[in-house]
Amino acid sequence: MRPTDRSLSRRQVLTAAAAVAAPALLPAGLRAQDRFPSRPITLIAPWPAGGSSDGVMRALAQSAGKALGVPVVIENKPGVGGTLGASAMMQARPDGYTLTQLPLGIYRLPHMQTMSFNPVTDITHIVCLTGYTFGIACTADAPFKTLKDMVAYAKANPGKLEYGHTGTGTTPHLAIEEFSEKAGIQLNPIPFKGSAEIMSAILGGHIRMMSGTTEFAPHVQSGKLRLLATLGRERNKAFPDVPTVKESGWDTISESPFGIGGPKGMDPAVVKVLHDAFKTTLDDPEVKATFDKFYQPTIYMNTADYTAYAARTFAAEKNTIERLGLSKKS
Repeated sequence: MRPTDRSLSRRQVLTAAAAVAAPALLPAGLRAQDRFPSRPITLIAPWPAGGSSDGVMRALAQSAGKALGVPVVIENKPGVGGTLGASAMMQARPDGYTLTQLPLGIYRLPHMQTMSFNPVTDITHIVCLTGYTFGIACTADAPFKTLKDMVAYAKANPGKLEYGHTGTGTTPHLAIEEFSEKAGIQLNPIPFKGSAEIMSAILGGHIRMMSGTTEFAPHVQSGKLRLLATLGRERNKAFPDVPTVKESGWDTISESPFGIGGPKGMDPAVVKVLHDAFKTTLDDPEVKATFDKFYQPTIYMNTADYTAYAARTFAAEKNTIERLGLSKKS
């Protein structure tokens, strides 16, 4: 017997209802509306545009965007020693669409001043990717040619030799303060918002010396600046004839891994997607070329290792700040 028009209509209604209900029965990861990512991701670079940090972050963002299938858009938030990205995490939803670079300063500054975040409990550490090479450079016409010469000059002119750094409490600042203490000299620190501003100041003759990352490299190679020492454990391969600070006689070593983080409480599945995408950037020839341009090594840590590193570093930085007498007043 042929079905009636009414029974056909009922069957069509039931079929349509089942089609609507079906996605709700699927695992969340399979639902189209739950696919991550499904829209652009914001990646905060907590430094001004134009410096090495900005250049590296833009290379990573472009490469990660290819892996994720959506744009990863850089948002510059310079100031407060590179901690504004972490501060922004406090207002962001933990959905993976707002991320930030995590410079070493985020583990240090909370010990020096009141901050809106705890770097261990308030941030999801996703992946560590690279790190900075630090050095001490001066103008080509400075009245000293080596680090030992500079120490002698500073002793003869206490407080008169200025140096630029990337902000109070950042690694380039504290490394020189620690070195100065060990060398028995008094320098005049001048904070800037980022390395691009420091380069403009030193190339313009407004400051005599700088402590920072390897934006100085092309200017050292061109003869406009002189590299007095690097701050790593070993000599930088790009400047094999330049000694480390430790080799020069003062036991100061500063290394600074950094990676990508997001707000606390992120879905582990989303964290994995982001981790895997950013990890692939380390094999991207354009990212490798950018690392080489700024003499930055690959320093990879997965999510678990990076999270453990954050806790260790936060504790170690507390000890450093207390030793230098820079702890915030309670």
